[in-house]
Parts: sequence; C-alpha cells; structure tokens
Amino acid sequence: MERHTYETGLIGNCAYLAHIHKNTNVVWLCWPRFDSSFIFGSLLDDEKGGEFSILPDGEFNSYQSYLENTNILSTEITCDSGKYRVTDFAPRFYQYERGFKPLMLVRKIEPLAGAPRIRVKCKPVGDYGSRKFTKVMGSSHIEFQGDDERIRLTTNIPISYLYEEQFFVLNEVRYLVLTYGRPLEAPLASTAEHFLRETIIYWRHWVKHSSIAQFHQEFVIRSALALKIHQFEDTGAIIAASTTSLPEYPGSGRNWDYRYCWLRDAFYTLTAMNHIGHFDELESYFNYITDISFSELERYQPLYGITGEKKLVERELDLKGYMGDNQPVRVGNQAYEHIQNDIYGQVLISLLPLYTDHRFIFSQRKDSAKWIDFLLHKIELTIDEKDAGIWEFRNFANIHCYTNLFQWAGASAAEKMAKTIGDKKLEKRAIAVKKRAAEHIENCYSAERRVYTHAVGSNYLDASTLQLIMMNYLKPDSKKAKDHLAALEKELKTPQGLFYRYVHADDFGKPKSTFLVCAFWYVEALACVGRVDEAVNEFEKLLQYSNHLLLFSEDVDENTGSQWGNFPQAYSHVGLMNAAYRIAMKMDKPIFL
Repeated sequence: MERHTYETGLIGNCAYLAHIHKNTNVVWLCWPRFDSSFIFGSLLDDEKGGEFSILPDGEFNSYQSYLENTNILSTEITCDSGKYRVTDFAPRFYQYERGFKPLMLVRKIEPLAGAPRIRVKCKPVGDYGSRKFTKVMGSSHIEFQGDDERIRLTTNIPISYLYEEQFFVLNEVRYLVLTYGRPLEAPLASTAEHFLRETIIYWRHWVKHSSIAQFHQEFVIRSALALKIHQFEDTGAIIAASTTSLPEYPGSGRNWDYRYCWLRDAFYTLTAMNHIGHFDELESYFNYITDISFSELERYQPLYGITGEKKLVERELDLKGYMGDNQPVRVGNQAYEHIQNDIYGQVLISLLPLYTDHRFIFSQRKDSAKWIDFLLHKIELTIDEKDAGIWEFRNFANIHCYTNLFQWAGASAAEKMAKTIGDKKLEKRAIAVKKRAAEHIENCYSAERRVYTHAVGSNYLDASTLQLIMMNYLKPDSKKAKDHLAALEKELKTPQGLFYRYVHADDFGKPKSTFLVCAFWYVEALACVGRVDEAVNEFEKLLQYSNHLLLFSEDVDENTGSQWGNFPQAYSHVGLMNAAYRIAMKMDKPIFL
C-alpha cells in the first residue's frame, strides 16, 4: 500500500492560517478567524470547497519549499511551455509599534523559464460551502460579495482573464492580493514586495533570536515556526491544529475539529517555546487563561474557543470529507462538555515560569494569590473524581494516572509559586494536595508487572504514563522508572519505533493508527533514563514521518508510514521539539542564542 502524506504547506501570521497544495490550490483557509467557516475548503470537499489555483495548460511537475527560516511558501511549477514560481505568504511584521497581521493572502507569480500559459481560478465560498459569493468586476480587482462579507482580489493580471478564467502567457511578475473586509488601498506591486521583504525579515529575526541546540536544528526550527502561527495573537489562545475532520485513519469516523484551545495542549506548546527562549507567547497566553479563570465560576472545560467561548456545540456538515469519503465532517467539539481534571495542573505548570524565572517581573501581578488559590482549589475539589482522561473517552470514566500526575505536578508548581510570593498558607495546602495526588498514582501501580496502569483498578497500559518519568514523579535513574518504561515499550511500541496511545478498545473500537506525540514522549523518556544513544536512534527514525516540508500529522499508520489525523498537529511538533531539547541537554550540545 502506498504511503499517504499531506501534500500541503502551511502559512499564517497569527491571525489566520492557510494550506497551499503542491498544485498551487489554496485547499484550506478560514476567515476571519481560525474557527470560522472556510472560504476555501476543497481539503474536505472538491465540489463545495471552492478553489484558488494558479495552474498551467497541460501536465506539470511541482516542487514546494519554504523560504529558509520563514513561514513563506514557494511552489515551482514546471510544464511544457515553461516554468514559474508562486510565492505565498501572510504578511506579518511590526509597524507603528504594533504587530501588522492583516487578513490578507499575497501570491506572487514569477516566470522562471519559457513562456508558461497559466490560468487563475478564484472561487471563495461561504458557510462551509453552502453559499456562493456574487462576483463583481472592478478596474483592477474582483470583489466577492455575500451577506455582510466582502472579499476582494486585487491584481495586475488583466481582470477579464481572471473573471473569465482564461489562460494567458506569464511573461512578467504578477501579483494577487486577497483581502477580507478592508481592501488593499495602496500600490499593488511595491506594496506586495515591501510586505514580502518585511515578512522575511520578521521570521528570520524570530528564528535568529531562538535558543536552539545543534541537534537536528532544521526540524526544530520548522516545528517552532509552525507552532508560532498556531497562536491566535489577538487573545493569546493556542489551537491544537488548523483543520477539522481529517481522519485518524481512513473510514474511522474519528474525525474531530481541532481549531480550539485545549488547555492541556497549550501547556505542551508553551513548554516547547520556553525551551527555545520565546516568552511573548507565554505572557499572551497568561492573559487569555486569566480571563477564563475569573469568568469561570465552576470547573474549567478541557477546551475553549479562541476568544474564550464555552459552548462549542458539535454538528455535522453535508460535505464529502477528506479524499471524498471520510465522513462525518464535524465543526465544534463535544469534548467541551467533558470532565478532564488534569487541566488545572497543566495551567499552573504552564505559567510557573512567570514566578520562577527572573526575566519576568512577578511582583507586577497583583492578583497572584487569588489566581493560584483559584486553581489549587479546583484541584482540591476534583482530585477524587473520575474523569474522561487525556484521550477524551466519551463513554468511560476512571481515576486516571495521567490526571493525578498533573494534579501532583500542578500542586508542585503552586507550592513554588506560593514560596515566591511568600504565602505560607497556600504553600501548606499545595503540599497536602501533592500528597493526595501521589496516593492515587500509587494506586495505579502493579507490583507484579512493575508498571503503572492507565487508571485505578485497570490492567490497561497507556503511553501518557511516560510522563511519570518526564515530570520527575519517578526519578529517572530509579529502577522503578526503568521498569515502567520497559513495560510500556514492550506493549505499545511498534518495530518501526512508533507508539500507540493504548491498544485496548475505546468508544470507537481498537485504535488502528499510532499517535506520533507518544513516540516523541518515548524518545524523551529514553533520554531521561540515560538511554541516550537509543533516544537519538529512535528520534531519527521518527523524522521520516514528516511530509515534504518537515510538517507532521497527528497519527501514523505503522504498516505504511502514512500520515493521518489533523495536520499539521501542534502536539506532534511540540513532541519533536521537547524530545530534541531533552536529547541535546543529555548530549551537552551547545545552544545558540
């Protein structure tokens, strides 16, 4: 069976994200927000999803790459009549002491050889493909109108060619600027070139000021760039992925909408960003989570909308689905109703650097005691509850080892924060919570098998318990840690070095694809226990599972190496970055600032 990969690249500017296929088509673009309806969505339906392509007359070959150390994508098309390059980017840079990140897609088309004949098709759609826009031709633009939405395509291509979708000879540089809401009201060519130069400078400056060790730097840099644009900068929310309903494996029905902020995922992302010396993302997220904390009278939800929305009602759309036959296509996510009690601890750990790293001025945070007390109290209230766990089981509830681990780790973070702000009462409560969480964790231990199971009273193993080692609950040099790791790899690891989350049946039966972040957790755990050479070897085996642009999916088929699940998946890139960081620290690789 042929290996399946996602043949798209991702661009974005922290206001929107877009997927550009190797055939130049914009197959996924949601405006005006990460979680809005797509205006281009052929990724999920080639008929209702619209189109924005720049294709030649006849057969062609394609080569796609990023401009080095940027989120700017280049697609080179070679055809019988010549060769041309399409450069796609979302403008992002600083001007007037503010971040400039408009809802604007810029496409630069350059002839490279011969006289290629090309045709541009631009057909945005509304309401997930159920509504078409009215097309109105102007002197140097086409406006697409629908209800209160205005999308404008400004260009120096003859408008008649665009309007009539006519082939023409590309004999000079052409520009396409697609905008939402406000149109481009500036010179086209010089503005596009200015935006391109400034966006290149921005991304390369961002990378240059990252602390990245000399261990597979190229992969770490690409992962960091991908993660950065998954943060909705306006509020600080960090989404799990830019897509919805890409199946965990074909026909599985495991098709979920990931365009929301999981508090758990955000913890892992921020950890990875902290490792490379980027802290603006953390402070921005702090504001987002603080707003949620003080408006949430009861318990946290596992996930929220990017502006803090609580009700993310799940519904199914009348679309074909990925590759034409992967339904249902879902928007919204029913997991917002779940009880997942690990998240309070993860929020505390996420923001711990604000109180322990002297590059932050914690004394300026006047509500610290109130905020820490709020989260610690949530752990106290929920520590004995059953929950849905990290994998969000829809019909099962348990006292999960992973949940209790992060209650333990969250209480440890609260203890450190309380010491920093000098609150002895909070510190004492945190220590008591740690002890209670540890009792639950130990109830998951099987002395006979020398392993921690996934929940109290369960015999099943779960890759999430690798975190017992990485979070230092189990001392990495202890026999208990090494035995636990050995038991997990015996049951959950594949010969290819991939890892299953678990192998028991859940709400949808037994999983048929491996979960990539679990494999990176395994690598990290190997490094922790001192099996560094094995960690390097296993890490390098995992690199083959990227697509042509070093982007990783959520799931991988162990038999074919095929990519499945939402893409690119923040979790997977976080796993890569954190594993690389752990290995580099163990190998004493130099880190460049």
